[in-house]
Amino acid sequence: MDRTDTVTRWNSNIPVLCAMDPGKGLDLPASFAPGEGYAYSNTNYLLLRNIMDDVLGYGHHDYIKERILEPLNLNNTFFSITEVDLDDVMSGYYVGYDDDFKEREYGMLATAQDVGTFLRALNDGSVFEAGEQEIYPYEYDHGGLVVGYQSLAEYHKDIDAVVVQFINTTDFEGCE
Repeated sequence: MDRTDTVTRWNSNIPVLCAMDPGKGLDLPASFAPGEGYAYSNTNYLLLRNIMDDVLGYGHHDYIKERILEPLNLNNTFFSITEVDLDDVMSGYYVGYDDDFKEREYGMLATAQDVGTFLRALNDGSVFEAGEQEIYPYEYDHGGLVVGYQSLAEYHKDIDAVVVQFINTTDFEGCE
């Protein structure tokens, strides 16, 4: 399962993932001044989610379902672990701990097939409306890491293939 866009907190030296209260992350100081550095931040997605809800006047989940999940037939992509049968979720482990982290709330999750379909649609432009792909002329890949799970996905245009890899044991040693 692919679980991304979450924030890590440590509790009693055991890694625990939780959906972050957007207010908490947005109240933290910046790591550097604008234009002075770069760092990936899940907080940006929390902020974007709040902006979407305010601008749309309804929940971002509904927008994502209507504009992305349903048109691409991503029937095995979910917003929460509570939407799936836990027996269908692979166990997730963290090096040095016996706990199975699959019952934790990490945010969106999907099957490898759905991740592949979505990544292909991003790269071939079929998820975009007319003119949108020109605004975002990128080659899209995916990488996600949470306690117990890592996911990697790459689109290879030269052979028209998407490779999706899900790993169910993690160790943040050396990760920044």
